[in-house]
Amino acid sequence: MYRLLLQNALRPSLQKRRMKDIWVWNGMRMTEVDRIMLGLRQRIKQLDENVVILEKEDDRNLYGAISLRIIELELAEILALLDTLNRTTSNYHHLIIETTAQLQDMMDTMVALVKFDKMQVIKKEHENQQIKKDLEKCKNEQKATLPPPTLSPGHCGLGQMVNVSGPKTYSLTAYGTSYSFGAWGRDVNPAPGNDKYWLVVLSSSNVYGHYVRQYSTLSTLLLGLGPTDTYISSSNPTTNTIQGPNMVMYGNALYYNCYYTLSICRFNMTTRTVSTVALPKDAGYNSKFPFGILGKSYDYTDIDFATDESSLYVIYATTGNFGNVVITKVETSTTPVLGETWYTSLYKATATNTFMVCGVLYATRYIDKETEQIFYSFDTKTNEERYDLKIHIRKMQPNIEYLNYDPRDHLLYVYSDAYIVTYEVMFQ
Repeated sequence: MYRLLLQNALRPSLQKRRMKDIWVWNGMRMTEVDRIMLGLRQRIKQLDENVVILEKEDDRNLYGAISLRIIELELAEILALLDTLNRTTSNYHHLIIETTAQLQDMMDTMVALVKFDKMQVIKKEHENQQIKKDLEKCKNEQKATLPPPTLSPGHCGLGQMVNVSGPKTYSLTAYGTSYSFGAWGRDVNPAPGNDKYWLVVLSSSNVYGHYVRQYSTLSTLLLGLGPTDTYISSSNPTTNTIQGPNMVMYGNALYYNCYYTLSICRFNMTTRTVSTVALPKDAGYNSKFPFGILGKSYDYTDIDFATDESSLYVIYATTGNFGNVVITKVETSTTPVLGETWYTSLYKATATNTFMVCGVLYATRYIDKETEQIFYSFDTKTNEERYDLKIHIRKMQPNIEYLNYDPRDHLLYVYSDAYIVTYEVMFQ
């Protein structure tokens, strides 16, 4: 009877323990649980033997009370072991739940990483496809401009100009995007040991400038390091102020359109003195014959300057030549003097810029935001004009406000919407 009562009392816990025992043995093989279960088996076995002995005893209840007390104590110890086993398996259960959650987080992270990697691969593939398209476009452009219509071979031993490549350099100046009109380059005919880069921004209403900034190297200019400022006048605008973006540095002197006058100014960078020479009275200035594009003009670009392998030129338009371009050589003495002059049939307002190479004038025009085209030439040696050139310049900004050729490195120096850019002129 006692044994039956004991078994009935222990049956729920034992069944629960057996289930956990199977789960533990099949799964984790936990050492602490094994130890407790072993102790339980021994205690239950001993308790079972004691109950059997108690049932067989016939002492008229003489020792029954004592035996029952012993069984009661053993039962209490068994219950204590069961409680310990419950806590231990509960702890393991919580640990497994936490571990499972962490593993799930790790799996989710791995899935996200795989997805991210796939997206990066797809992104790179799209970038590669775009680069391939751009490369094909460049190849097609090159094929379109090589060879162009036959040009005058020039007179410098360079052969025909066949293409313009680049940009080779492209950088925002130290002024940022505040000033979209300006000019820059190298002195085409520098004094020995004075080969510097120069930069002028039109800091007053994109029309006027009153000082020249110089840098020792191209790298310092691009980084905006260590500039030297030389002031032509104390403020803008005033006498001798630079008007318009078209200017050049030649023989340590800056040549530009004098403020509000029909004259060329020559500013000596060493002595800081200005000398002038007047243009013909019917020449346009103050935006009478500026460069421009359809429906828009580049204000105060009536008077342009250009350099080539041997000379300095001024390009402008006159009423006597019906607003068409006139080219005049400038003799670079202490006081500038106007020299030989050529008259063209190019209406100045249809061009955006001009430059000279080997005695040949080239004119550009706006095609779209990405392309400027060299479409016209005039050979000062033969007076031959061409309107069928199709040499493209790939632009980085929509507008080119300044353009000049440097014969020493065969580069075009461009000022484009506050950015300074260079392109290489290629000869056949």
